[in-house]
Parts: sequence; structure tokens; C-alpha cells
Amino acid sequence: MKTLYTFCICLFLISVINAQDKFLTKNGTVSFFSSSPLEDIEAENNQVLSIVDATKKQMAISILMKSFMFEKALMQEHFNENYVESDKYPKAIFRGEILNFDAVSEKESKVKIKGKLTIHGKTQGITIEANTIKTEDAIVMSGDFYIKLSDFDVAIPSAVKKNIAEKIKVSFNFNHQPYKK
Repeated sequence: MKTLYTFCICLFLISVINAQDKFLTKNGTVSFFSSSPLEDIEAENNQVLSIVDATKKQMAISILMKSFMFEKALMQEHFNENYVESDKYPKAIFRGEILNFDAVSEKESKVKIKGKLTIHGKTQGITIEANTIKTEDAIVMSGDFYIKLSDFDVAIPSAVKKNIAEKIKVSFNFNHQPYKK
């Protein structure tokens, strides 16, 4: 009987330890900004799913494209229907490895995350630099990077080509909490 109790306690501890190695947010924020001489375009999405697996030093992000909110409804409609084709390609996905995860600590530090970003059905390799802070309750990550729309086969009609920058600034902020099963 004592062996059975010991076994049960070990299983419980293993599940608790494994759960503490994964951090999750369902309301991370991703925004983008396009600056051009004619018009600035920006949108924000605060329904972003992101998970960090501290044991494997990996990170994954899933972004529902239709959740980007624009100041102008017409911009949002064009974004979803004409550019990223949200019905056909509903999500943007990132999967990567946190190269220097050991740098994540209670003091703000920088890490590099190398992985693959899929937008509009097209996947590209990318390396992102993120500011991080780890507490008992969270891993917070934030940063900026740039993407070229042409790398993801997002076609911009010639009539509005001057309104949209070739490189888009993408910003993110994730407050990952311990994952509880």
C-alpha cells in the first residue's frame, strides 16, 4: 500500500512539474504598422494564442487574421478580402526555438527566436529578437520585427501600391501564464 501511495505522489509531482514548464496566453497582442507617404495603416489583434515550452525551449503562436481591428472598417474589409484572404487563409502561425532561453530571467533580457512564420499560406524562415522577463507567475515577451508582404505572396494592386509600405512593422506583447491542465 505504501508503494501505491508513493507511486501516486510521484505521478502527481511529474504532472505538476510538466505543467510548470509550459506557459500560455490566449490574449496576447500583435499589431502591425505600414507607413507610406500617402497613408499610415495600423491594426491590432488582442486575441492571439501563444505558448512557450520552457523544457523544449520552443514557442508557438497562432493568430486569427479576422481578429485584426482597424480604425477604418473599409481597411479591415480590404485586408481580409483582398490582401490576406482570411476566408482562405484564416490564421498566421509561428513556430520556433528560443535560441538563448537560458538568458530569460527576472531581469529584462533579450532572446532570439528562430523559426518559421506562415502567412497567406506561405512559410518563411525568420529570426525575431524579444525582450523578456520571467517571474514565478509569468514569462513576458515583447518586441518588433519587419516582414515584406511580397515574401508571403500578398499581392498589392498597383492602384494602391503607394498607400502600403513594402516592409510592415509587426509588434507583439505576450504575458504567458503557467499552463494548467
